[in-house]
Amino acid sequence: MFERHLEDNLFDLYEELKNSEYIHRAYKFFVAFDSKKRDIHVAEIRDRIVHRLIYDYLVEMYEPLFISDSYSSRIGRGSHKAIKTFRYFAKLVSGENHGRCFVLKCDIQKFFQSVDCDIIVHLLKQKITDEKILKIMEEVVNSFKEGIPLGNVTSQIFANIYLNDFDFFVKNILKVRYYVRYNDDFVILDNNPERLSLLLEKIRDYLEKERLLKIPEHKASIRKLQWGIDFLGYTILPNAVLLRNKTKAKMFSRANEKNIDSYLGLLKHCNSFNLRQKLIFWVNNRVSQL
Repeated sequence: MFERHLEDNLFDLYEELKNSEYIHRAYKFFVAFDSKKRDIHVAEIRDRIVHRLIYDYLVEMYEPLFISDSYSSRIGRGSHKAIKTFRYFAKLVSGENHGRCFVLKCDIQKFFQSVDCDIIVHLLKQKITDEKILKIMEEVVNSFKEGIPLGNVTSQIFANIYLNDFDFFVKNILKVRYYVRYNDDFVILDNNPERLSLLLEKIRDYLEKERLLKIPEHKASIRKLQWGIDFLGYTILPNAVLLRNKTKAKMFSRANEKNIDSYLGLLKHCNSFNLRQKLIFWVNNRVSQL
């Protein structure tokens, strides 16, 4: 519908932005299920065009400021690169300590819903001086009632901006060497579990005071690497990366001849030769029964 009068709609949007008359419209809500239930809010096309403009503008400004160990929603990074870095750090820690490696894994509770919009605006004002651009960004930031919506492309860059100071706190103040963050999931590797416990308390304190975020007891764990670490959809062991059991079950329930290549591509990122053969056999067998 937007494309039926694409040029007119774009010029109208341009005039609204130019004259500081832009108002964000309501979101469309739906529920998605992957590993858990997620509430998704999607903006209208006109607003998503503005989101993309903001995203590109902020990425160019902030990308040089982000630490190298932050991997979510960044070009040339992503979850698979995060796992490679995790494994590299694990080898360094284990090699220095005769195989002894512990992992602190944390997940911030309801992260996107808990993000404070006033803090985001405050952080943006530290870097952006153009009042017209700031007004547009404030309109987008405040377009949602609680936190930032999962459906917005801007939420990805806002999340990284929101946690950028936290990254520097971990790296520069706490002097953590082996740290990997992907959105609100992050891990710290060390040979000393007591030191990880102390770090966890300092991290909790910082996030609650500076970002109004919480890491409850069930969202934090300290485990030996050899027990297996559940991170970004995989189980990471000292000498292997395995697909998480929940993901396996979901894959076999959904795989068919049309999407099998996507699943095989996913499996290339872990130790999965036997699993790939089973998946191919499973799909071929289902096809032959049709």
